[in-house]
Amino acid sequence: FPDAEAANGHIQVFEELFPLGQYFSYTFLRCEGCSGLVLKVEVRKTRDIKVASNGTAYLRRGAQNLPMQTLEQLKRLELDKGVTSFETETVDVDLDFVSNSVVLLQFILDVVPSAEPEPWLKKQILVRNVKPTVAAVLLFAEEPQAILPKRCGLKIYRYETRDAEGSRATLSFDPMTIEGCLYDQVYEAVSKTAEVVEGIHILGPTGLEPIRYPRETLHEIITNAVLHRDYSIASDIQVRIFDNRIEVESPGRLPGHITEENILDEQFARNGTIVRLINKFPNPPNKDVGEGLNTAFEAMRQLRLKAPLIKERENNVIVYIRHEPLASPEEAVLQYLETHEEINNRTARELTGITSENSMKEVFYRLRDRKLIERVPGKAGRSSAWRKRK
Repeated sequence: FPDAEAANGHIQVFEELFPLGQYFSYTFLRCEGCSGLVLKVEVRKTRDIKVASNGTAYLRRGAQNLPMQTLEQLKRLELDKGVTSFETETVDVDLDFVSNSVVLLQFILDVVPSAEPEPWLKKQILVRNVKPTVAAVLLFAEEPQAILPKRCGLKIYRYETRDAEGSRATLSFDPMTIEGCLYDQVYEAVSKTAEVVEGIHILGPTGLEPIRYPRETLHEIITNAVLHRDYSIASDIQVRIFDNRIEVESPGRLPGHITEENILDEQFARNGTIVRLINKFPNPPNKDVGEGLNTAFEAMRQLRLKAPLIKERENNVIVYIRHEPLASPEEAVLQYLETHEEINNRTARELTGITSENSMKEVFYRLRDRKLIERVPGKAGRSSAWRKRK
């Protein structure tokens, strides 16, 4: 643009798209030796769907913009962004599966003893046209998985490997399937995961020692996956336990304006009804104050472990709970040598979580250059090792 005023038309379009101004910002850039200005606009992820000036919503995929023109495409986009939630859809089963369930009757006795089950369900908008909603089934049916197959189960896998992906050859046992209402599912999943983890041993400074993950971290991340997943996707939650990490895969993308970068600071509940009502159970799995993930991260720090890693993919979100110490690789090597005569590359990689032999060599070289360690005489090539400098 020759000057800032020449960009007014473009800025006006953005003002119309974002009347409150909270999702975009702009600045003018100039380059020394060049005339005119460049308008740089940054658009952040929004809570709702924005349409272009031609009235069409577009989906960014790779280097292309795909027009969302059919009702099915727009519906899928609304579910992905959390504009609408599958929890409000009705399920074609008899209301008795919910209204006469042991789960609901016990809940009524514990929480609202003066209420009758069916009127209470209607008051909570959990019934429409004499049919229960998805939220009602998930919260209060005795076996939601029989009513909504492949949409609300949770599977636990144990892979005896540190590889990036598990395989049938490294699978320790047949996958465990956790079913039941969401409240029971959360607590059983956390308990079973902790039970499996207790059987894993890793190499520590003093030798083999049981692996430790904070119970709070497992609880909060599994709870988050169960409560905030996209139930419109026919896929189960997966908890994959490796030798050096736990992966929790939750179907559906991050909702609304939530991103990998702001997830600890922002709040958005895709399944608002589920989140609100499960909080009414005795000893609820969630506190409903938006602090769950922050609690998980803080618990890892207190155990001197690296913070969990959150990655959004095409149709799911994976949280990586890594058993990697906050101590530097150099500190880990020196601590190990306090109780051992020597250390080799393979042992050091197990100890530090470093996967590359060459990267581990660089750690040894840095310690050598600081005159803290030296090579073990007579050992070279694959049998080479290091010891504390005498």
